[in-house]
Amino acid sequence: MHARIFKPAKTAMQSGKGKSSLWVLEYVNNDANRRPDPLMGWISTNDTSAQVRLTFDTCDEAIAYAKREGLTFFVDEQRASKRLVKSYSANFAADRKQPWTH
Repeated sequence: MHARIFKPAKTAMQSGKGKSSLWVLEYVNNDANRRPDPLMGWISTNDTSAQVRLTFDTCDEAIAYAKREGLTFFVDEQRASKRLVKSYSANFAADRKQPWTH
């Protein structure tokens, strides 16, 4: 069975980085029979391992677990996020690129 180890990105709904410090191991099955549910339209599958998400404190712990269980895995490295530094006073700066209008 294949597994994917990654560090989740922060949620787009909030500015905090909660739940993004742990490493996650997800099972990957490309052969799973995925189909939309006729009533609700949600995607369902006959493979229940797709619902399993294991969390670890470090990447090394996740890799050790995958090796111990005999899983083939790959690690998705986390890309560094680009931080945009903004300040309220920059809206009224004299050297703004666009003119300030209402």
